[in-house]
Amino acid sequence: MTVIREDDFIQSVADALQFISYYHPLDYIEHLGRAYEREQSPAAKDAIAQILTNSRMCAEGKRPLCQDTGIVNMFLKVGMDVRWGTRRSLADMINEGVRLAYNHPDNKLRASVVDDPLFARKNTRDNSPAVFHVELVPGEQVEVTVAAKGGGSENKTKFAMLNPSDSIVDWVLKTVPTMGAGWCPPGMLGIGAGGTAEKAMLLAKESLMEPLDMHELLARGPQSKADELRIELYEKVNALGIGAQGLGGLTTVLDVKLKLFPTHAASKPVAMIPNCAATRHAHFVLDGSGPAVLEPPSLEQWPKVTWTAGGNSKRVNLDTLTRAEVASWKPGETLLLNGKMLTGRDAAHKRIADLFASGQGLPPGVDFTNRAIYYVGPVDPVRDEVVGPAGPTTATRMDKFTGMMLEKTGLIAMIGKAERGPVAIESIRKHQAAYLMAVGGAAYLVSKAIRAARVVAFEELGMEAIYEFDVKDMPVTVAVDAQGTSVHNTAPAEWSEKIRTLKIPVRVA
Repeated sequence: MTVIREDDFIQSVADALQFISYYHPLDYIEHLGRAYEREQSPAAKDAIAQILTNSRMCAEGKRPLCQDTGIVNMFLKVGMDVRWGTRRSLADMINEGVRLAYNHPDNKLRASVVDDPLFARKNTRDNSPAVFHVELVPGEQVEVTVAAKGGGSENKTKFAMLNPSDSIVDWVLKTVPTMGAGWCPPGMLGIGAGGTAEKAMLLAKESLMEPLDMHELLARGPQSKADELRIELYEKVNALGIGAQGLGGLTTVLDVKLKLFPTHAASKPVAMIPNCAATRHAHFVLDGSGPAVLEPPSLEQWPKVTWTAGGNSKRVNLDTLTRAEVASWKPGETLLLNGKMLTGRDAAHKRIADLFASGQGLPPGVDFTNRAIYYVGPVDPVRDEVVGPAGPTTATRMDKFTGMMLEKTGLIAMIGKAERGPVAIESIRKHQAAYLMAVGGAAYLVSKAIRAARVVAFEELGMEAIYEFDVKDMPVTVAVDAQGTSVHNTAPAEWSEKIRTLKIPVRVA
């Protein structure tokens, strides 16, 4: 009988979480490299170049691919002949591994988990507890698949209880555009169909743990109805023209995964969960011989892509920013930001709103007049870093506060990722402000543009505190201009039309 020792299991979980924080799965990198080579949209090609460059930097520097280092998801297949050498519960061992990983002194990861979800929402400070699922199987070993799922992609999860005669293709094509770009495409879609509502969700999540193989599937051709459906969805979703980061282009998804399960004759439950540009998962097996060892990939396998700022990029001095200058920016224009900006995301915006509601105004030392705010929750720095990976968070979560911020604080520019909703866009137009988009999935690359960082308010909020960053040549794209034109509306429409009328193929060759 195999004995799985407590220390071996905990160490294996911790090591795997560290490993996936800075190593993309090679299948993702290979598929993304092919997408880069064939991309015709300059904006999308630039975004993919940033993601690929960031990926290689993280592999070399062993720092997180994304500032959102995720909530831990685990799938375990436990052999029924296994004996555990511990007095702890399985949950306690998993969560101890999470604590060790997320507080590793050489690569501290961001603690994003809050308890409880409805009321206090207090950060647990160590990213525990994990979400895990256990299946008892024959055998004498333990198989573990571990993933770190970012909030931006998880929040775009969709579910429908379709009628048996309804088309899953129609539902997917209707639903994907409603997801926006907050899930940081190009990534993959995991689809689960069958079972019950909760089983369909679990199937979709499990499917995201499978290797990307769309390139190989297209090369060999479909061998089943499921293969045919995957290819159809892959081609039709990409034909929508959403593209990398929602900027329009040929590749929105690199793969579509599908898992099925028997269901009730009256039902057709379907769940869809996207995986983002920071796809992170690994698999290991424990057989009682010691902790698992994950083999680092060779850096030679990364595409030879190095992002550099384009020659048409405009440098902006944030310290002398004016409304007139903001009004001159054009949709889709690339800017390189220099000078000081403030940060703030969900919790900080809520605090500011509460302060204004009580008549107190902004906290001491915080002045947004003619300034920009960056929606970010950075990773803590290690060694000689000024700040850890510091990519943008999904901007739509701040839409409800945008009118208040623009009206009451003097703010004139906002930086985040993905699209803005109609209410926020109207506020931007009304106040002649602008929204700038940084690339989600390029957090370590972005952090290299930050030359100084200090907390100026709400320190107790941890990564959600208000910081002041001093940046040099931080790359952004004008996503909503002062007239309210949004590239996340115009670019996908333009590229879907190009794909249709010019019959541009959306398959990876």
